[in-house]
Amino acid sequence: MVQFAQHRPDAPGTLPEWLQRQAADHATRLALRHKHLGVWQVRTWQQLADEVHRLATAFQQRGFTEASTLVVLSRPRPEALIAALAAQWLGGVAVLFDPLQGSAAQVELLRELNPGYFFAEGAEEMALVGAAKLSASLLFYADGRGVAAEYAEAALDYAVLVATSADPALKVRARTERSAFNFYRLHEDQHIELQRISHGELVREGARLVQLEHLGPDEEALAARAFAAGGQARYLLAPWLIAGFRLNFPENLHTRDRDRRELGPTLVAGTRETYGRLYQEVLTRLPDAGTWQRRLVDWALAAQPGALRRLLGYWLVRRALRDIIGFSRIQAPLLVGEPLAEPVQAFFAALDIRVRTWPDPARWQVAPIEPASRISGWIDDRPQLA
Repeated sequence: MVQFAQHRPDAPGTLPEWLQRQAADHATRLALRHKHLGVWQVRTWQQLADEVHRLATAFQQRGFTEASTLVVLSRPRPEALIAALAAQWLGGVAVLFDPLQGSAAQVELLRELNPGYFFAEGAEEMALVGAAKLSASLLFYADGRGVAAEYAEAALDYAVLVATSADPALKVRARTERSAFNFYRLHEDQHIELQRISHGELVREGARLVQLEHLGPDEEALAARAFAAGGQARYLLAPWLIAGFRLNFPENLHTRDRDRRELGPTLVAGTRETYGRLYQEVLTRLPDAGTWQRRLVDWALAAQPGALRRLLGYWLVRRALRDIIGFSRIQAPLLVGEPLAEPVQAFFAALDIRVRTWPDPARWQVAPIEPASRISGWIDDRPQLA
């Protein structure tokens, strides 16, 4: 069974090694899907592993080493995840910036970290690097629409990098004990805190979730925030690589709810804000209080209904409400971090959706901001972005 594969003596200890294992065992099975221009684009496990290998080769040719850091500035899209895995393939660290964080905070973090390697989704994210007035050993982007000329001259298209021929001698250099992801946050008093998550921790936590939630390769999951939080890395990214299910990216953050309804995922790893937002969306669609339609809804959502009310309530009301929030096929509704507010918890329970809480054991510490030469493989002659 897939959910017990992590207990094998030869089980991989890092994320890129799990990627290789899935490619070897399930080469033609779908690993990633991304909605682009209204159409779902797909990658198999073999295609995904090959793409990560080629990008890692391109990184190495441009000086990326085990001491290097790749900053990912992107909304949910496969290229962001593939870039992170390529950096980890070489033993480096991926730093994921939350796309919902304010631009001023992101610029301040960039200035303090002063990394040399960047993946920027498009023009908006490249402008953040420019605003921070940083030098770059490598700056590359996924979407070149609207990119200013001064940035385009110093940057590379993702498609150009990933066209690099893979070096067959380039083996995975990730180590179990080394950081896979670093997360940073800026406090109001301007000091920066850091959360490091090692490959070993991700594999342990991911394997535990796969086993306890009985996850297998037929799950469908939606990546709504591109793993820009430690809980998402632990409870979505790592389980995806271990169990080998399909990970789906919405067209963009604005279409995520519509894409979720179309997809009907079986696995959701959401936060208090995720479930609260879906709850509010349903409330806005309910009939006015006092109408017979609203009385029907209240009747169907009553706590502890009898058998008849449960059956009729499902077909008359609960089924439609589950469709509205894209939970028509949900099997593993997971909550990462803070508990739900009582009304939200009661609402999902009334829909027969038993949200299960998984703690986010984030260990934040004051970030030791090191010289750029140690953080990100800085070299003197890299181009300056003004």
